[in-house]
Amino acid sequence: MTYKIGVDGGGTKTECILVDAAGTIVARHLAPGCNPNVVGPEQARLIVTDALVAVTSTLRAPPISTTLLFMAGLPAFWSEFAASLTGFGRVSASLDSLPTLELATNGAPGLVVHAGTGSFVAARSPDGAIHYAGGTGWRFGDPGSGYELGRRAISRALLELQGWMPPSRLGPTVRDHTQLGDAADARAVTRFFYSHAEPNRVIAALAPSILRLAAEGDHTAHQVVIESAGELLELANRVAAKLFPGTPLDTIPIGLSGALLTNPTVAAALAPRTPLPLKPVTEAPIEGVRRLLLRSV
Repeated sequence: MTYKIGVDGGGTKTECILVDAAGTIVARHLAPGCNPNVVGPEQARLIVTDALVAVTSTLRAPPISTTLLFMAGLPAFWSEFAASLTGFGRVSASLDSLPTLELATNGAPGLVVHAGTGSFVAARSPDGAIHYAGGTGWRFGDPGSGYELGRRAISRALLELQGWMPPSRLGPTVRDHTQLGDAADARAVTRFFYSHAEPNRVIAALAPSILRLAAEGDHTAHQVVIESAGELLELANRVAAKLFPGTPLDTIPIGLSGALLTNPTVAAALAPRTPLPLKPVTEAPIEGVRRLLLRSV
């Protein structure tokens, strides 16, 4: 019996599965994030190589026919990495958006909008071509992502702490996140985020708290969330209109993926802003990897 390996490599985690000919998962391995834009090229190579070895270690020299890598960051880097691997069958590298697109459309033409550590819109056009929009990283936007949501919340909270905006629950929430105490002013909070050793992570870690406030009815938090997610949805509207000209938008399959977009409060607020039939993707991306492995030859 031969086996196949699938890898979902993102900024937060790297997940590997080993499947048999029937598509049954016989081994899994979870490793840290491997986006080379975040951890650096050498660390990215090490993380993925170690993960591939680990996921095959439960079987004695399993014959691997195919390895599919679905990776975040620097496609050329991952293509070069895939070409360098030996002992893992035919190895190819693709964007990490493909597994979520597979879950959203079941291989048919359509779109997926994802907001997690980063954000993107991925689409399969009627001719079968794959398209990618957004996903430019935290430095250049990534609307709807955990980092961008945290950034917006901090920006608003700092103005509240300075006394220039009406107070809301955002100010205390952001201040509590810093663990500086109730007396911390806007300067102290600003200094905390600018001097933190891992600012991206600590800013993105605010996202669950902001979502909770929005779900509890806090108007300011709700506005921050919808503005961020709405910007990503506008991109999806443009992609759909360009790739499916003449097709009624309400007939195009589209999935919402990630904790922000599948949040019921957010999904309900976004629905009136588009004719696209938004449908939450509830399965994890690694299931999309498994399905793509089944379809590979």
